Amino acid sequence: MSNPLLSQFDKAPFEQIKNEHFKPAFLEAIETAREEIDAIANNSDDPTFENTLEALDFSGKQLDRISSIFFNLNSAETNAEIQQIAQEVSPLLSAFSNDITLNQELFQRIKTVYDQRESLDLSPEQQTLLDKKYKSFSRNGANLEEADKKRLREIDAELSKLKLKFGENVLAETNKYELLLTDESDLDGLPEGAKEAAAQLAKSKDKAGWLITLDYPSYIPFMKYAKNRELRKQLALAFGSKGFHGDELDNQENVLKIVSLRHERANLLGYKTHADFVLEERMAETPEKVLDFLNELLEKAKPAAKKEFAELEAFAKKLDALDHLEKWDSAYYSEKLKQKLFNLDDEKLKPYFKLENVIDGVFKVAEKLFGLTFKEVFDIEKYHEEVKTYEVYDESGNFVSLFYADFHPRPGKRGGAWMTSYKSQYRLNGNNSRPHISNVCNFTKPTETKPSLLTFNEVTTLFHEFGHALHGMLANTTYPGLSGTSVYWDFVELPSQIMENWCYEKEALELFAFHYQTGELIPMELVQKIKDSATFQEGMATLRQLSFGFLDMAWHGTNPTEIKDVKVYETKAFEGTNLFPETAETCMSTAFSHIFQGGYSSGYYSYKWAEVLDADAFSHFKENGIFNKEIANKFKEHVLSKGGTEDPMTLYKRFRGAEPKIEALLERAGLLELK
Repeated sequence: MSNPLLSQFDKAPFEQIKNEHFKPAFLEAIETAREEIDAIANNSDDPTFENTLEALDFSGKQLDRISSIFFNLNSAETNAEIQQIAQEVSPLLSAFSNDITLNQELFQRIKTVYDQRESLDLSPEQQTLLDKKYKSFSRNGANLEEADKKRLREIDAELSKLKLKFGENVLAETNKYELLLTDESDLDGLPEGAKEAAAQLAKSKDKAGWLITLDYPSYIPFMKYAKNRELRKQLALAFGSKGFHGDELDNQENVLKIVSLRHERANLLGYKTHADFVLEERMAETPEKVLDFLNELLEKAKPAAKKEFAELEAFAKKLDALDHLEKWDSAYYSEKLKQKLFNLDDEKLKPYFKLENVIDGVFKVAEKLFGLTFKEVFDIEKYHEEVKTYEVYDESGNFVSLFYADFHPRPGKRGGAWMTSYKSQYRLNGNNSRPHISNVCNFTKPTETKPSLLTFNEVTTLFHEFGHALHGMLANTTYPGLSGTSVYWDFVELPSQIMENWCYEKEALELFAFHYQTGELIPMELVQKIKDSATFQEGMATLRQLSFGFLDMAWHGTNPTEIKDVKVYETKAFEGTNLFPETAETCMSTAFSHIFQGGYSSGYYSYKWAEVLDADAFSHFKENGIFNKEIANKFKEHVLSKGGTEDPMTLYKRFRGAEPKIEALLERAGLLELK
């Protein structure tokens, strides 16, 4: 039986792949990559940049392609069999990665070139690759004694399995919970679209009534609109207690093991904490700088947040004689207050944001800024029928990228939204090999009577993830290891977060915000209300984001070995940012996938860090026109196309002419006057 994963393919052969293909493909690709590494390490010629660094960056391409296909499926279309394969192959990949970084002959060759770097005539990109590769060895154990290298391997193997298990438990908890309502009065307050979706979901599972789940398109409308406070509480406690039930899906032990192993690994490599290790290769540089940054924002946001909270509490008291607010009241009364202050209801906006129109809109924005066109194609293999596929071209008709888009929740898909790559861009033998990029989201599904209509928050999410996609699509570097989103983690959110700004601009909304039934353009008073309400409860929103950053640093910026109780420790970390009464039944850490499954450990602050960059960068567009071609070209040339080829601040300053100022963010958030 031939294995499609081991054939020569350009586009991922999704429709030919069966689960049984994965493990043999991984085993063979690991061996092929190992032979490539051995050939570099044992080369009898003197080490040069070309025969060592360049050869190393282009090695293992087949393994990279197989890994990207497999792990993306494990996130977007998984099942028990794929999860089992992931548990089996992750330690193998971790061990192989260790085999490379702990290969003494290979490191010696890299070190020889590194030590000669001053006398070599290297381009900035080559200098960056050399520096990055050298550090990837020295920071991952190349200088350790044999016994410590052995322990490092054990830690990495265990961490790879624990992170997977953490994510599996969160997904299983999300899929397990169902709130079946049979009395229609329990849905009082819910918009018709949300009721219809709940009825359709129940019907699809052969149940009578209305089904509410923990998937965002089901959970958020219920928390925002349902009058029944007791049911909101029930749902909020279920959502907030994922991985915190003391059963087989409990993540408390996984959290403690992950942070302890990360700490031990950092110590082994000569770092005080995991955060010290991680931040050495970030714009922020040290845990102290991160905490200073978070505290500076906290100082500005906390007075505003307290004022907003008091206003919300007074509003709820006046409206429903509520004596105090609980977490499950926040979205409900905030929505009511927002409607009162701005006469702006998400349900009034949704008809103008039909999914297909928003996709068309984000494409038009990309065309006006960067000269890109998107052509939907139907002959590319995909892993699920809901996936849309596009070919992307530039102004001269040159092929730029493949783009996969996957928008709706499914049982096999983890929550949230993300961008990913099936193939990196690189240049080899005079050929510019173009990337294959994907966006995966969990947006409101169409119903029997309505198309998929997005909330404004979903619109900004689509633009955000598309910003990441542009970073991948417009990559134009030589080496795959520096291409696209292969940048410092606190820089990677700039392209995504800057794109959100266009959602608030009249000139952009005029391109796509048409009523799905009448074709009428969104009224400009609604656009003004969107803009006016952009800073509504921004203090509370900032405080919430900061709380996640502080929690991340609490887990990773200290010695965690004495921590016995996840909930007690988390509660202490939240002390400075809490507004609502604490709930004993909930725990965020046990479902904080960003830091315990994804790549954001010691990095959650980077969302706020990148907001400073994006606010400063967008103010440049605002001053000169949001579709100013010259500025867009500079952003494309110095940020989107350059990947990680140079220091991010160098790239940013080339685009902007100066370092970013925090004032731009404070002004946009309406927090400046509270200085």
